[in-house]
Order: sequence, then structure tokens, then C-alpha cells
Amino acid sequence: MALFSQTSQQGFQALLWKCRMFWPVSRCQQLFAVSFSIPSREKVSYFSFVTSSSTALPVDPKGTDVFPSKKRSEIDYEEEEGWDEESKEISEGKLHFSSSVGAPKKGLMSQVMSRQNFTKVQPPEKPLQAEEWNRLKESFRSPKIFETVMFNSMVRCNSPIDVAKSLLTYVAKSDGDVAYTLLVKYLALCVQQGQTSEIRDVYDIMKRRFKLIEGGAYNLLIRGLSNSDQWRMALTLLEEVKKIMIPSRTNYESCIKAASRHQEMNLAFELYHEMLAKDLVPTLDVLQAFFDFSRGMKGAELQKELFGMLLHLRENQIYPHKTFMWSIKLWFESIPGGNWRGHLTNIKDSGQCPVCNHQLEDSDLTEEEYNNLREKIIRDVIHGTDPFRKTSPQEFQAFQTFVENRLPFDIVIDGLNVSHIKPRKMHCENVSLFDAVNCLAKENARLLVLGRKHMLIDSSNWKREIMKEIQNKADFFFAENISEDDAFLLYATLQSGKHCKFVTRDFLRDHKACLSDSLTRHLFRKWQRGHQIAFASSVEGKHIRFLPALCYDCVVQTTGDTWHIPYKDTLDEKYSYRVPRKWLCIQQKR
Repeated sequence: MALFSQTSQQGFQALLWKCRMFWPVSRCQQLFAVSFSIPSREKVSYFSFVTSSSTALPVDPKGTDVFPSKKRSEIDYEEEEGWDEESKEISEGKLHFSSSVGAPKKGLMSQVMSRQNFTKVQPPEKPLQAEEWNRLKESFRSPKIFETVMFNSMVRCNSPIDVAKSLLTYVAKSDGDVAYTLLVKYLALCVQQGQTSEIRDVYDIMKRRFKLIEGGAYNLLIRGLSNSDQWRMALTLLEEVKKIMIPSRTNYESCIKAASRHQEMNLAFELYHEMLAKDLVPTLDVLQAFFDFSRGMKGAELQKELFGMLLHLRENQIYPHKTFMWSIKLWFESIPGGNWRGHLTNIKDSGQCPVCNHQLEDSDLTEEEYNNLREKIIRDVIHGTDPFRKTSPQEFQAFQTFVENRLPFDIVIDGLNVSHIKPRKMHCENVSLFDAVNCLAKENARLLVLGRKHMLIDSSNWKREIMKEIQNKADFFFAENISEDDAFLLYATLQSGKHCKFVTRDFLRDHKACLSDSLTRHLFRKWQRGHQIAFASSVEGKHIRFLPALCYDCVVQTTGDTWHIPYKDTLDEKYSYRVPRKWLCIQQKR
């Protein structure tokens, strides 16, 4: 490692004094050794972890302290959307507070608000001396959070390590110590730049100085080490985490990718199953890594594991994005002696694959499946989740009577949902609803529109003459303005019979989650895929485009010697009812 920067010598001595009681001088010096080798690395979320002082306590010099019982951080981190999304949220000053601890304290919230005003601070390009840092701090609008804001900006701008060290040594000189949170931010910068030796040194000092290293710091440590030639140390840290908390999905996936990258597939699968056993849902990113790193490898057990991952996509109605789809295709075609060939295609409206002529599974449920699903939705969803939170027993009873007297319907429409599809500046809201009803009623379909009572009041958004014209083409039920209409929509659709479709942009995820068993949830998803009509506004915003529900089931399917895998064009298609129209057909040639 390079020699320590001349501009930081005095500050280094201050921090070194605090570290000596815990660590040899030579080891502490390593933490602040300057390195100018900065390889390009993916961005790191550096503000996804914030700890309170109560969970980062100094270690008793006598060594009598032990790890305390598990305690959740007051501020949780989010890891769903990857590094770039996290970094974006950080730059906007967003924090995610755990619901388990209630509202943040007033002082903390004021700090959050202050941070939002300083996200564009530009860090210096070169290390500064203590006097220079002091002048910058004094000119800062809120000196109390100067170091925090500056470190956040350093990570955002990917500042050189020696600039960050000069700030740390200034803090050490001024305060006599470096706070845990600043060490975590410095650690994030090291991970971002792949500074493996620095990552290890920060870990060593944290381990000596603090009773507890929290989950967010472990995420950084494991992620940083797993991307290095010292990836096995990440496995050691994972075991360390298990002793004090349940490892996060990020912890497992970092280690899985490291093991896969080094062709240790048995270890990778072992970690994968351990992760599933803890109810941690794998991301598409880690599933893709398995297919990427297994390419060209032999083994029946390996194939069984990867086929199982494809069935995982099926059971959970998950659609791989295009890059993941290509990984799957290339893996199949690389299996030694497998003779698999993949082709991209569009399935015919009849459900037949034009490549292999295989007929895909029907989207319809059997009579027995449909009746069981209807009974359980009425029991577990409509009645079991207290539907009267936003309606009254009298109103729902009136709706049931209304429906029974008019059955069956062909299409049930969430009127308020459809009315919002076009921009308000272009049309009043019932023009959108009028266009939708006109389009759906073309084949003499019997329509039920679920509306709200405010739609009947003549206004600029709801013109009375248009509403009267719509009511001539469809039955309407107007609920109270505060009523929740999903239960109404499900009830009317299911009572109308297997043929009835419904129109809404809602995901209906909450209702699916209320179902009591996995088989019923699977049937609900299948029913939803085959009965929910997707729609969107045209590019110019003047028309509504409807995509009819498919007669074939849009999930991963296999016959043993064929696989059909629906895929998305992009990563950001999240609408559960908008099933993909593009497929990968894979055949095994005999």
C-alpha cells in the first residue's frame, strides 16, 4: 500500500491515538494508507445503512462484552432495485424508516430534511489539510451534518480514497474519534472502488472498536469481499452474521455469485437452498448468474437444479427479462450432448407455438377448480379480510342483490380506474370511460361498470349528458365515494361464471395474499391471467388500447423435451396482469 498522504499526517495521529488501545499502530496506519489505484466498480448504496449510537457501542477494553441480542436498525435499507436505484434515492435524500419503531424523532427528522438541501455538494478533487476542511465546514449552512453530507457526496462522485481519508483525519483531529456511521460511509467508498485491503482493515477496526456491526455494514463487507480474490472471507462473514441475525438476501446472493464465478456450483446451490429455507426470495439477477456460470458444464444434478429454477419461475408467475432469457437459451444450447436449440417466437392466438407446433396449456380452470376458487375467494378475501373497512354491510348486501338480479355479465369494469387512463388535460374523466364502454360493447357484451356516487354529480370532469349515454350501454352500480371496490369487482366477476372477464389496472396482490393456501393462490393467478383484460392509453393519449385475455396460460411450460418461456423486453415491466407476448421455444432434437 502507498505511503500516507502528507496533507493528512496530523489528523492521522489523532485517530491513531484512539485506535492504539484496540489495534497495533501498523494496522491502524493501513486503514489510512493512500491508494491511487481506483478500478471501475458498480455503484454502492452508501446510505442504505444508518445506525443509532446505542447499537454501535465501544468495546469494553477488558474484553468482558458479548454480542447483545438482535435489534433492528431504526432506519432500514432497501435492496430491491439494485445499486443504481439505491444511489438515486440516496442522492435525492430519501430515507426508509422501519414501521416497527414508529415515527422518527423530531431531531432526526430535521436532520433528514436538512440533508435533502445539501445533496449537490461537490467534494474537493484533492486531499485537504485540516485548516482547509475547517474553512469549508464553517462556510457550510449546517455545520453539524457537514461530514455526513460531504461523505455522501464523495460516494456519489466516486471521490479518490485519499480525499476521503483527509476528511477522516480532520474529523479525528477535531473530535478525537471517528463515528461509526462515518466509518461505514468510508467503507462504502472502498467497496465501490474495489479496495479490498481497505475493506479488510475497516472490518478489523470495526470489530475491535464496536460491540456490534449492523446488517448494512455486513452487506457492504460481504459484497466488497465477494467481488475480490478474497471472496472466501465473505463466506466467513456470512457465518458470523448467522450468529447474531438472519442474513439478508444481499448477503446470500453476494456469496452465491462469488461461488458461481469460481465454478464452485455445489457451494452456490447449497447457499441458494439455505436462502430459500429462510423464506428469502431470490432476485432474477442471482438466478441468471446460475445459468451464466453453469454454461458448458456437465452433470444431471446440475441440470435438475436449473430446471427447478425454471419451475420456480412458473410457480411464482415470474417472467425473465430479455438478458436473462438469453442466458437461459445459451445454457440449454451449451449442455454437452444435449442437442437443445432455442428460438424466439410469438405464440399464435390459438395457443400453438409456430416453432414446434406444441399446444400451450389452456388458461381456463376446470369446473371443480373454478368452484373451489370462487368459494375460497368469497370466504377468505371478500368476507375474511373485513371488506367493510371502507364500505358498510348494508351497501355490500345491496350490491349482492343488484348482481344476483342481473346475472350473468360478460365483462366487469372498474370505472374509476379506467376513467383515469387518459390525461385530465386532454379529456374529462367520463370521456375515457365512455370510450372504453363503447369499445368493449361492440360485440353486444353485457357490461357492469363499478362506479362511485360522485360520478353522478355534473361537473367539468363528469358531464351528466355523457354519463347518461354510457348508462344506456352498460349496467352501473355506484358505491359510496369512500368504498373499496376490489371486493365488488371480484364478486361480480366470479358470480357471472367462467366466461366473465374484468377490466382494471390493479394488481390484486393483497387479495391473492389473503388466500389460505399455495394451491389456491396458484389458481387465483391462473384465473387472473386468463380473465384480466389489460389496457393502456395510446401514444398520443387519444385512444384506449385493450389487450384481450389470452386463451393459453402465460407461464413457463415444459413437456420434458420442450420448454416454452415467456419473457419481458425490459426490466421495468412490473404489471402482473400485463403478461408478455414474446416467448422462447427450446426443443431437444433426438
